[in-house]
Amino acid sequence: MARPQQPWLHEYDITVNGPLTVVSDRSGDLGLPGTGILFDDRRVVRTVRLLLDGVACVPVASSASGAVAEHWTAARHLGDAGPDPTVEVHRRRVLDGHSVTETITVQSRHGASLSTTVTMFVDGDGAEVGLIKSGRADASPLAAGPEHVGWSDERHATAIEAQPAPAEVVAAPEGGLCLRWPVALEPAGTSMLVVTWSFHRRQATGFDADAGAGAADWDPEQVAGRTADPRIAELVRVGLTDLRHLTLRDPLDPIDLVAAAGTPWYLTLFGRDALWTARFMVRHSRALVAGTLRCLARRQAISADADTAAEPGKILHELRRTSAASVRLPPLYYGAVDATPLWAVLLCEGWRAGMPEREVADLFPALDAALGWMDRTVGRSPGGLLCYDNQSHRGLSNQGWKDSGDAMRRADGSIAPPPIALLEAQAYAVEAAHAAAELGAAFGRDASGWRKWADDLADRVRERFWVGEGDDAYLAMALDGHGRPVDGVGSNMGHVLGTGLLTDAESARVVARLLRSDMLREYGIGTLSSENPAYNPIGYHTGSVWAHDTAIVAAGMARAGFADEAAVVAGRLLQLGVASGYRLPELCGGEAVGRRPVPYPAACLPQAWAAAAAVVVLDILG
Repeated sequence: MARPQQPWLHEYDITVNGPLTVVSDRSGDLGLPGTGILFDDRRVVRTVRLLLDGVACVPVASSASGAVAEHWTAARHLGDAGPDPTVEVHRRRVLDGHSVTETITVQSRHGASLSTTVTMFVDGDGAEVGLIKSGRADASPLAAGPEHVGWSDERHATAIEAQPAPAEVVAAPEGGLCLRWPVALEPAGTSMLVVTWSFHRRQATGFDADAGAGAADWDPEQVAGRTADPRIAELVRVGLTDLRHLTLRDPLDPIDLVAAAGTPWYLTLFGRDALWTARFMVRHSRALVAGTLRCLARRQAISADADTAAEPGKILHELRRTSAASVRLPPLYYGAVDATPLWAVLLCEGWRAGMPEREVADLFPALDAALGWMDRTVGRSPGGLLCYDNQSHRGLSNQGWKDSGDAMRRADGSIAPPPIALLEAQAYAVEAAHAAAELGAAFGRDASGWRKWADDLADRVRERFWVGEGDDAYLAMALDGHGRPVDGVGSNMGHVLGTGLLTDAESARVVARLLRSDMLREYGIGTLSSENPAYNPIGYHTGSVWAHDTAIVAAGMARAGFADEAAVVAGRLLQLGVASGYRLPELCGGEAVGRRPVPYPAACLPQAWAAAAAVVVLDILG
């Protein structure tokens, strides 16, 4: 029996609006592995197959951005017999609220009248996104009947309406429904069909969040207008359009917006992803910054639980609607060592950017709890560092942003054992402590001790994380469970720049190391040096290039005073955007084929922190 395989997405078109997403092939059809209409992490529609006279149309061109996808196909068996297609089928699909509307236009450029029969096969299977991602979604089609033109599972009811109504609706031999329309076309004539799928929640889950695009406070066109470079403008326009449609309303208070991580695999709340997305957008969206802070504060842990990795004061890692079948995590999971200090940093940055003082002050109890967790975690660590150790069989073995099990590599390519003290987590903690002191001074709070706390932690990191000699010295990715440096050269050191942890001379050394050819690739900063024995250009965290990671490094260089070097790195990210149709992917391969990036085939697209990275390019290259 063939082993299950995760579906690849790099040749699909993906649209999103809040909890709703559509993954289709280039013709607009659904039915290949990984495709479908997903709502609340459940595949409500598995198959949409469009035929003319029983013949599939041939894809010619397609586009997907935000909540809209368009497909241009040709019915080559109709019309003129020559090489030029004379019968086109245009499909435009729009996601809105809890529905998907598809407009199908059959356009004839044939010189005589013709007729055809348009047939659409549809079905749904109710598969969970975790099973789809793991390649184990093999459910049969849900029972469907012509009398109600739709189907239901335990969580959703799906209804289909069409204008004009189909001439015939029958059960399809393989399951699902078959809808048919006879179409007559005059010379140069058109015929239009509109099909709408509507979805109704029948059962509540742990995170029934609705789309937040209508409440987003940024205008992609307006932000894009801040540059004279048309490439940067288009990158921003596309990225911020996608980001609008990735936003969710917090079901605990729908006035607050937060970015879902990405689609289709992570279309829900992830603490780290949401925080970095909001940090990138801090000068462009007060609503996203404040909403992210409040949404996460409402779910801040108040007690310890080994199964969920919760500890008092901790900010969550992810909130799923149901258990993630692919990784066996609990729906609410706190296994992230970095989300808590990042939350504190965002609060200070939001205040600096103009967040109302009352709203900032309202979050001080959450800030105090977050800082308390940081202090306790560092205090109980033998090395006095912010570290993690998975105490649950259900948890992630790595709890930083590089959370795959093989991410932490030594220079010899071997995998480091936990508990891990990540370099970037120490930097975020230092930055969070400085933020606490700054907020304390501004609001009359006693937070003076946090500057010394930050300086002491920075001294311990600088003493223990440097490896190599002279010009070859660099910062290790982490310390392992035995206190030894995880001395593989990785992008982690770039996250330290501009946080207040390093001296100017040390920052210069880090910048120089990251700009070497084994780390600076054609389209961004590599996650792992190409000289490491474990290097894999399409390894998830072992050689690939991530858009948000590259953006963090570029922004850190700029904050640390290395403007020219930041421009070089941001320029590589711009090249990636141009080569990717201006839609930055979650990640790509660490090498190119010709002058094009190699896709990471299972990458989410769009991904929130990749979409928001366009703003970093704008801020640096303008």
